[in-house]
Amino acid sequence: MKTPICDYVRAYAEKQMLRLHMPGHKGTGFLGMEHLDITEIDGADSLYEADGIIAQSEANAGRLFGCSTFYSTEGSSQCIRAMLHLAVLHGRKNGRRPVIAAARNVHKTFLSAAALLDLEVLWLYPERQESYLSCCLTPAALERQLSGAGKKPAAVYLTSPDYLGHQADIAGLAAVCHDHGTLLLVDNAHGAYLRFLPESLFPVDLGADICCSSAHKTLPVLTGGAYLHLSGAVEELAAYAKNALALFGSTSPSYLILQSLDLANPYLEEYSRKLGSFLPAADALKRRLREHGFVLCGEELLKVTISAKPFGYEGKELAEYLLAREIVCEFADPDYLVLMLTPETGKHGLVRLEEALLAIDRRPPIQRRPPCFQGVERVMSIREAMLSAAQILPVCQSRGKVLAAASVGCPPAVPILVCGERIDDHAADCFRYYGIERVAVVAE
Repeated sequence: MKTPICDYVRAYAEKQMLRLHMPGHKGTGFLGMEHLDITEIDGADSLYEADGIIAQSEANAGRLFGCSTFYSTEGSSQCIRAMLHLAVLHGRKNGRRPVIAAARNVHKTFLSAAALLDLEVLWLYPERQESYLSCCLTPAALERQLSGAGKKPAAVYLTSPDYLGHQADIAGLAAVCHDHGTLLLVDNAHGAYLRFLPESLFPVDLGADICCSSAHKTLPVLTGGAYLHLSGAVEELAAYAKNALALFGSTSPSYLILQSLDLANPYLEEYSRKLGSFLPAADALKRRLREHGFVLCGEELLKVTISAKPFGYEGKELAEYLLAREIVCEFADPDYLVLMLTPETGKHGLVRLEEALLAIDRRPPIQRRPPCFQGVERVMSIREAMLSAAQILPVCQSRGKVLAAASVGCPPAVPILVCGERIDDHAADCFRYYGIERVAVVAE
C-alpha cells in the first residue's frame, strides 16, 4: 500500500528547499525531525479540504477499515465532537431535536461537545455498576430506557471498550437503536485494533453508525493520530465530515502525525498476522496471573485490568511497585491497575511484566469498596454550567454547590459528576476517595 503523505514530505525534505513558510524552525532544530515537519504548502494538500495526498491516504485507511474514514491529528477528542455534530445534523433532517442519550461513563470531551453544541443529554445508567469508569448497558435495558423516553434522542452514545476493558454488545444495542430510528455512536478510542482480529469486533462492522478510534492508543502512531469512521448506513454524512472536523480542529494540523497515520496503513495490511502471533502470549499471561490469584476484569484482549483489592492491594500500590521496576502502567486508582498491551510490547515485555507481578505476595483482601451515588440533582444544563463564572473550592466546602467543570484528570478523563449537577455528600465522598481535593463550582 502506498504512503502518499510520507512520500511527498520526504521528497520535499531531500530537495533542501529554502523554506520561507511556516513552521519557524525552517526544517532544522533540536529534535531531529524538523525536516519532516511542514505545513499546507502547495502539493501537501490540506486536511479539511483534502483532494490530494491526504485524500489518497484517507482512502487507503478507509479500505482497511471497510468504511469512510477521516484523519484527526487531535485525537479522538476532535472526532467525538465531530460525530456528535454529525448526529445533530442527521437528527434535524429527520425531525429529531439535539438530544443525545449517553451512557454515563463518557470521556470529558463529550461534556465540552455538549456545551458547544448545546445538547440535551439523557443519561443512561447500567443495572449494576462496579465503577464510575464503566456503564455496561444491555440491549434490554436500553430498550426500556428508550421506550420510556419522552424525547426521542437523535443518537445513543456509548464508550466501548471502556477504560477497564469492558466491551458492549454493540450488535444488540445497534439493533435497539435502529428499531427506535436513532443512530448509534461509539467512542472506540481504545479499540482501533478491533477491526483486525480474526473475527472483527470493530463497532461499524457490528452495526454502529459512527465511531472514532484513537490510532495512537493501540497502534504504532504518534500521539494525536485518530480516525473518524462512518458506516454505509449514514454515507450521506460523509459530505459533511470534513466540515464537522474543521469546526473543532486547528487550522495547523501536524504533518508529523499525518505521516504517522499514513505509514500505519501498510502496517495494518499485515496487522492481523501480528495480532494473531501476539494474542496467544497475552492470553497466556492473563491465565498465569489468574492462577497466581489476581482478579482480572474486562473482555478487551489487549488490556490487562487487575482488580487490586481482592489481592490485598490498592491499584496505586501495584503501580508504584511496577514503577520501581521500570514498568509504567496506563492508569491506577484505589481499585484498579490498567495495563495496555500491543504487539509492540513484544513477548520479552510480557515476560518482564509477568515476572514482576508474580513476585508479589498475596495479602488478605481489602474490604473497603468505592463509594457510589445515583439520583444526582441536575440544576442547570451542561452548557450553562460550563460557560458560567466559576470559583475553585476545597471539596469539603463544595457541598450544595453546582459543579462547573469536570474535576478529573486524564487518564481516565471520565467525569465523576457532570457539570450542572449539585454536589451532595455522596459526590463529595467520591471526590475524596479518588483523590480530588478541589473542584470548580458555579459562582454565586
